[in-house]
Amino acid sequence: MRDDVILLADGGGGERMLDLVRREILARFAPADPSGELARLADAARVEAAGPLAFTTDSYVVRPVEFPGGDIGRLAIAGTVNDLACLGARPVAISLALILEEGLALGLLGRVLDSAASTAREVGVPVVCGDTKVVERGSADKLFINTAGIGEIMRGPDGRPRRLAADAIRPGDRVLVSGTVADHGVAVMSKREGLSFEAAVTSDVAPLWPLAARLLEACPRLRVLKDPTRGGLAAAVNELAEAAGVRMRIDEARLPVRPAVMGACDALGLDVLTVANEGKFVVVVAAAEAEAALAAMRSHPLGRDAADIGEVLPEDAADDRARLGPRVTLRTTIGGERILEMPYGEDLPRIC
Repeated sequence: MRDDVILLADGGGGERMLDLVRREILARFAPADPSGELARLADAARVEAAGPLAFTTDSYVVRPVEFPGGDIGRLAIAGTVNDLACLGARPVAISLALILEEGLALGLLGRVLDSAASTAREVGVPVVCGDTKVVERGSADKLFINTAGIGEIMRGPDGRPRRLAADAIRPGDRVLVSGTVADHGVAVMSKREGLSFEAAVTSDVAPLWPLAARLLEACPRLRVLKDPTRGGLAAAVNELAEAAGVRMRIDEARLPVRPAVMGACDALGLDVLTVANEGKFVVVVAAAEAEAALAAMRSHPLGRDAADIGEVLPEDAADDRARLGPRVTLRTTIGGERILEMPYGEDLPRIC
């Protein structure tokens, strides 16, 4: 019986599985759970919350599981935190479920779990429950992770729960982004394909609740937050415009893009606007609060490259073409304007 790799017996529900859970999972996550729920290994966890809740779930199948700037463990925790943050919710509890392939090196599993535990500590959110399954060799690609998260929706100055939603967007609002785009997708692709660039490209994967908290405090009229993951910035703004029933214009010259990332996208034939991000927000805010939002983001390391990149266009009831035309356009660096379409599919599959 090997002790350096995952065996089918590790998922069998017996003593060997319990030893794996205690050694590899409880040792890393139970100390950060003041409720003690995880250590009880019960069928479910009790979660205490004082106000309205947000709830999310996601699965992570990124290939490779380790990439420049992150790994699947950090990605899973950060992605769950960010989904909650988009609703103005402080994360209070996360579940972590593992699907492990027979033969997975325990050293790799340990690195991934260390990374997940470290990311959870960054925002003070405990992992309170989970699950572990082992599948036959060839039935998975090393490991997949599923998470669920619960968050407490923050209240505004009037004492009411904040409501961030696309239907709050109004003509004249500003469209912001919290930092440079396309870093994650290019970092994963470089590792996957064994590519190297003149300057190192690392993923932006990060838990964004601290940044969201500053925005909520600085902007009473914050409309919505959106994380531009699969499909990148183009998918995110098209989804918002469609849901709000408005038109938006994005200014290409204002987009923050690292030169190495732009060069890599040009070399690979990728559109920087459709490449995934894992540590950025698209922010829509009332025009009067745009500067306050930028200042709030730039005051935090995760938002130091925040930029105002566009606007929600005014309504023009007299112009049928305007009302029926494309939802999002891009003002190009050479002064023209083109439709910024919703991506048809994924340029980079298994990016998260």
